[in-house]
Amino acid sequence: MKSSLFLVPLFLLSAFSVGQQGTVPPESLLKPLSNSWPTYNGDYTGKRYSALTAVNKMTVKHLTLGWMSQLVPGAESTPPSGRSRGPTVIQNVGGEGSGDIDIRSGSIKGSVLAVDGVLYVTMPDNAWAVDARDGRQLWHYYWKTRGGTHIGNRGFGMWHGYLFMETPDDYLVSLDAKTGKERWHKTIADVDLGYFATPAPIVIGDHVLVGMGNDIDAPGYLQSFDPETGDLQWKLYTVPMKKGDPGADSWASLDAASHGGGQTWITGAYDPETRLYVFGTGNPTPAYTTGKRGDGDNLFTCALVAVNVDTGKMAWYYSTSPHDMHDYDSAQTPVFVDGMFRGRMRKLVLTAARNGYFFVLDRVTGEHLLTSKYGATTNWAKGYTPKGAPDHDPEKDATIAGSLDSPNSSGTINWEPVAFSPKMGLLYTYETDTFSLTYLTDTDPRGSMGLGGKEETTVGSAGSYLTAIDYKTGQAKWRHKFHTNSVGGGGILATAGGLVFTSDGSGNLVAYDEVDGTPLWHTRVGQVTNAPQTFTLDGHQYLLCATGDSLWSFLLY
Repeated sequence: MKSSLFLVPLFLLSAFSVGQQGTVPPESLLKPLSNSWPTYNGDYTGKRYSALTAVNKMTVKHLTLGWMSQLVPGAESTPPSGRSRGPTVIQNVGGEGSGDIDIRSGSIKGSVLAVDGVLYVTMPDNAWAVDARDGRQLWHYYWKTRGGTHIGNRGFGMWHGYLFMETPDDYLVSLDAKTGKERWHKTIADVDLGYFATPAPIVIGDHVLVGMGNDIDAPGYLQSFDPETGDLQWKLYTVPMKKGDPGADSWASLDAASHGGGQTWITGAYDPETRLYVFGTGNPTPAYTTGKRGDGDNLFTCALVAVNVDTGKMAWYYSTSPHDMHDYDSAQTPVFVDGMFRGRMRKLVLTAARNGYFFVLDRVTGEHLLTSKYGATTNWAKGYTPKGAPDHDPEKDATIAGSLDSPNSSGTINWEPVAFSPKMGLLYTYETDTFSLTYLTDTDPRGSMGLGGKEETTVGSAGSYLTAIDYKTGQAKWRHKFHTNSVGGGGILATAGGLVFTSDGSGNLVAYDEVDGTPLWHTRVGQVTNAPQTFTLDGHQYLLCATGDSLWSFLLY
């Protein structure tokens, strides 16, 4: 590891960090996001809105680079001779693999937990504890993998002094936060069936909720594990699995339903009053052909789903892309808002979906309240269903001659976290307005597997934006155009200091004015790969982001 390339005098305090490492009691996660960052979205609401105000519109120009630290994944991730200060870095190894697969590359594509002066960071097969004051590595954990798809890891969950992460070969691993030593690991899926695990676990009371991914014809599900023992508590499938299951009549057959996808890619949001956890599900499979799955809504894919965390039973669902034919996962983090809506206070859930549409629902009942099209060029639907969802247009499905679709299959937004300002009433999201020609390459009426049976060519773009949506109307309050046709970066942060932080897609970390999107500060760090985060330490507010395998830490002196 090449650590602490840029240092500040605060490094003198770093010797105390290991001894001062804290814990995350489950009840602390019920508090609004402020001084620490103890879970994937900072708190349970999904807002990514920090109450910190030291960095604000007036002071942001004084943000200074504190340190940059490069983390090197792999079995021999050791700081080069002479570069490490203080105690020897603790090295831990686990895993079920033989050790012959050692992927010595990766990017930080998830949230970094910031708890009591220590940062907890993940990449596929790797985890680190890093001193938040100077970027010095405290311990490294390496998982010997059996294989799987290594596209990213979204971070840790934390319960008291224990950490939880998922691996590409489908294990849930628990580590001691102070030492990085493994406590236990449990199988959560079968890698031989194409499953791979990327989500950040979320801890809710005495439950560790774990999602999954798969790009072939396999059922999605959400699982709950005991944080102390790792025992399975419950398992909720997102597609019908047996005769009589709800939603079975939306598929051509039970066999199609039980192989129908609906993966649980992204960490959701939790309401402690109702005990409901709300998360998004992925696309149906096969994604682009209907020979197996029929012409129904293909429940409960491309949907928001609410589950009772104690029982594992579904409370409600809402399909954001019924009968999806474009790989428009609804795997975006939902956002909880308590606010006025049409003259009355409501407990709401918002989502800006990959398909180019914005939704507002009652999060207690799942009642649909509003749908709007926020993708300026979105063209795949022909109107709305009686339930307020976009009505799929068959003429926009993949065809032999090619269909002109917008957005392309990557969506107006993909997995990247959005942010919400309660003060402004605005949801900040990416909006990528692309066009693609989608060709049907498999005309067999039985259809194809997974994402097969089509070819897609991007043929143009109307631009990429940071867009602020008024949740009461569903209309864009402002749109800031990036100087690139790709999305800005790895997600968005909003703060009570009146700022919105994200990357501009051109190698800059930028602070925008929450009111109108005016850029107020920027620094060139390279392509940002996760959502910026903020926390306080020693009386200073820090701003953190990642570019590939490197962490960048900024602060106000």
